[in-house]
Amino acid sequence: MALVVASCSFGGTTDTAPATQESTAQSAANAKIQKPPAVDPAWPRWGFTHTGISANNVTDQFEQDVTRTLAQTPMLQNQHIMGFGALNPEPRPQEFFWDDLDSRTNLMKQSGGTQIITLCCAPDWMKGGPQGPTQQSAWKDHLEDAPYPQHFDDFAKLSAAVATKYRDVKYFMVWNELKGFWKDHSKPADFKGYTELYNKVYDAVKAVRPDAKIGGPYIGFDSNKTGKSELRGPWGVVNQNALDAFEYWFKNKKGADFIVVDGASLTDAHQLLPDAFGALSKFSAVTTWLRNKTGDLPVWWSEWYFVPEDGTTWSESMRLAVQAASMMEFAKSGAATALYWNPQAKQGACQGCLWDPRTGAALPTGQLVSNFAKWFPAGAELEQVTSSNPKVRVLAQPQQLAMVNTTDAEITATVDGKEFTLQPYEIKWSDR
Repeated sequence: MALVVASCSFGGTTDTAPATQESTAQSAANAKIQKPPAVDPAWPRWGFTHTGISANNVTDQFEQDVTRTLAQTPMLQNQHIMGFGALNPEPRPQEFFWDDLDSRTNLMKQSGGTQIITLCCAPDWMKGGPQGPTQQSAWKDHLEDAPYPQHFDDFAKLSAAVATKYRDVKYFMVWNELKGFWKDHSKPADFKGYTELYNKVYDAVKAVRPDAKIGGPYIGFDSNKTGKSELRGPWGVVNQNALDAFEYWFKNKKGADFIVVDGASLTDAHQLLPDAFGALSKFSAVTTWLRNKTGDLPVWWSEWYFVPEDGTTWSESMRLAVQAASMMEFAKSGAATALYWNPQAKQGACQGCLWDPRTGAALPTGQLVSNFAKWFPAGAELEQVTSSNPKVRVLAQPQQLAMVNTTDAEITATVDGKEFTLQPYEIKWSDR
């Protein structure tokens, strides 16, 4: 049975007027490069999360085809323990069902991925439901419910069982977007409840796997056009409730090896301020804020979004250009990890998917993520290279540079001493 969950959700008044498109482009072009904190050697930085459909949900031959595609440029790969392609791992207390996790971790392993497991979501009996396999209605209505406090210990034991079984997985994220702990984002989250769960999971996993690397709180940093929080920019103002939740967790956690957040460049009202490319500076602003607040722990973006969900349509070239520019923001601000939420499907056009549902070959999005993993891993030495036209964004290291035309018009610009012509929204790579 395949579980289909398309994606996770994203979620005084400032006196500063939003920046103009021109000033935002200039600012992005001149942004100072920040080196990421120390991470494991050869850390890819880039990767993706397997969702409801992945290569193991089609045929054995197709899985082999995708495995070969992914193996060409190994990267980070993440899988949840329940939902997003995995059935209930513990239908009854101490009765485990590992088939789906076995299948997904095998795919990650065979394709050379650095494996990550997200410890979410919780079996039904931990959150008021019945024992036994999860029913179809429960997947829709209760997947994102948090376990009841009296079952926090049970979820911690399940997390420890996962870490014990999958000993070749070193990295674990605890929960997902405060699901069940933050139902109304206009009000404070139950950050005390989440922190209690996190600490129990942290202790339980570290007890059986002292080598495991564990991170949280996996909070969505929602933003609005106006607000009262300190974290703000031309792109909007981050919800103070998200900052309060983060700061409580950070102060009261038992420990953390890395910081996990997610978010969208858009506001909760689907606004791109001041425009689709200018709004991307939110990612670097949040990364910088987190690094300053945490003593420079590695910052992981478990998901990030940049396309409106209000019916607005973009050309595929524009979508890819915005995605590439967003990845430049992560790299330049020193984010240690950025995981793309892969909206894979079994058939159809599959816009934004990493591989072709028919052949398993890399689609443009997959090629983009692979190129960033190849040329801009966490250990890459980035160099400050600018364009004569600030509407062409640049990311460079000693051997390679990437350029993005952020407009719908052809642009000729001088970059790194050479003249380049870029078509509308073109992403161009060049040796140095």
